[in-house]
Amino acid sequence: MKIVVIGGSGLIGSKLVNKLREHGHEAIPASPNSGVNTLTGEGLGEVLKGASVVVDVSNSPSFEEAAATNFFTTATRNLLQHEQAAGVRHHVALSVVGTDRLAARRPSDAEETIRGYFRAKLVQEKLIAESSIPYSIVHATQFFEFFKSIADASSDGTTVRLAPVLIQPMAAEDVAAAVGRGAVGAPVNGIVEVGGPQEFRLDEFVRQGLHAHNDPRTVVADVGAGYFGVEVDERTLVPGKDARLGETHFKTWLSQSTVSAIGASR
Repeated sequence: MKIVVIGGSGLIGSKLVNKLREHGHEAIPASPNSGVNTLTGEGLGEVLKGASVVVDVSNSPSFEEAAATNFFTTATRNLLQHEQAAGVRHHVALSVVGTDRLAARRPSDAEETIRGYFRAKLVQEKLIAESSIPYSIVHATQFFEFFKSIADASSDGTTVRLAPVLIQPMAAEDVAAAVGRGAVGAPVNGIVEVGGPQEFRLDEFVRQGLHAHNDPRTVVADVGAGYFGVEVDERTLVPGKDARLGETHFKTWLSQSTVSAIGASR
């Protein structure tokens, strides 16, 4: 089966392409580097010829609402238009657990941007759902790989302030596997939630990650800190009870990532 992966050279896309190829599929990574541009439509007609499935794991280069909305609206409309012309039978998109809840939350003035990004993701999902092409939207929880980004966004000098709410992060490898299962399965015409095998408090998740990487910053639980500045409640960041869970535990991932970091420094 020919499966075109939009954003196929990125963190999730590259892993997804490898997994699909390992299972015998013709997986084609598509990105501006390979001559495929979803914003201009360049290369879409050619790359989609004979494709059964299109998987979109691309992301807006900006979190600012107007820019992100323009990216997702333009790219998704171009994709769907060319998919329809090519006879694509399944559109799969990667999104975020809690997108609707995060879009609706009250942010601090400094963090209106992140809520705007989630509103832009909702626009993307609406376009997909209203299309005539059968679809599956995979909502994934935060990736293990971004614990440091969370810390950086929440740092005040050497102190990291995070709301002690629940989070159920997962490895990018497991995200790619979940998206791959969605791509080769039948369209659900709805949302599938995926998450990691364990729940953590957000502050504890980041604390464990920083400690494993010898980062000296102190993590403090602060109920008013939010998530990237957006007010969240106990379960905003975790999937529902029917979510499909990845297999990789955070401690396992941390041990592998620290070994890789040591090897790369030699």
